[in-house]
Amino acid sequence: MQILAWVPGPWEIAIVAVIALLLFGKRLPEIGKSLGRGIVEFKKGLNDVQNEVTRPVEDTKDDQSQPPTQS
Repeated sequence: MQILAWVPGPWEIAIVAVIALLLFGKRLPEIGKSLGRGIVEFKKGLNDVQNEVTRPVEDTKDDQSQPPTQS
């Protein structure tokens, strides 16, 4: 079974861009700015999650490298 994928060519992309410009002309900069902010916030969230996941692993490595103290 062959799976066909539709990949837009340069003409299709140009037509979609012209339609978007006609529909959202004045609001396009605002849309781009809010989209950029959303991407930045998403990346911050991913970094925070990654730091939370890796921090406990690093803490346990530090605890294991030090010999237990005897009292």
